[in-house]
Amino acid sequence: MSLQVYNTLTRAKEPFQTIEPGKVRMYVCGPTVYADAHIGHGLSAIVFDVIKRYLEYAGYEVRHAQNFTDIDDKIINRANAEERDPIGLAEEYIDKWLRQTAALNVKPATVYPRATQELPGIHEIIDDLIDRGHAYTIAPNDEDEGGVYYRVRSFNGYGKLSHRSLDDMRAGERVAVDERKEDPMDFALWKAVKPGEPSWSSPWGAGRPGWHIECSAMARGHLGDQIDIHGGGADLIFPHHENEIAQSEAALVSIRSRATGFTMASCR
Repeated sequence: MSLQVYNTLTRAKEPFQTIEPGKVRMYVCGPTVYADAHIGHGLSAIVFDVIKRYLEYAGYEVRHAQNFTDIDDKIINRANAEERDPIGLAEEYIDKWLRQTAALNVKPATVYPRATQELPGIHEIIDDLIDRGHAYTIAPNDEDEGGVYYRVRSFNGYGKLSHRSLDDMRAGERVAVDERKEDPMDFALWKAVKPGEPSWSSPWGAGRPGWHIECSAMARGHLGDQIDIHGGGADLIFPHHENEIAQSEAALVSIRSRATGFTMASCR
């Protein structure tokens, strides 16, 4: 019997067919590094290590990218609470993660991209999305200088991974709704700088990337326009992986998501 994997998109087991014979491109959503890893992180690391080891045992050459989200609201809030530099805080927990997973005998990934080191690729995808009408800028207000949002209703397949209808989703359930958005479900691609936060330059002003666009850019930059396995916790199916698919496919980056259902461990 040929190797089968569970495809979250179809909710069924399917024969495993790689883009290139004998080679596997696997992207796994890694941690947001603002605190010590917990048992869920350890489970996720071990599960995908077992998957990679089995694929290698079966004769595949595996290129494994596991990212670090090294800038995020949670990192900034933790750093502010401790009166620390958020970049330094993230570095500390990245180092801890690598030491802790090594202690679990988890094989290192082929590459560990970090969001703050992938800005050119992030800018490129955002620019493509704006050009194709899938994203738009918002005007400044008293709190920030604006930013860029993804136009969810411009993507006909939105909801196909999580099997949710846009009209049935409750806007504002996870985050407060910004009245400047065209639709409450639209999500940030580029967040404008706020006082006291680290920022980077961009064509849309100083700021930082949104969480979802980071992974699309890192997967594309290190594995190519298509990948064989996209892994992560089941809690990331919506909204994270759903949003990844929407922005990646809308920017003509056809990334397959095959492996979300492998683990229930949280990656966040």
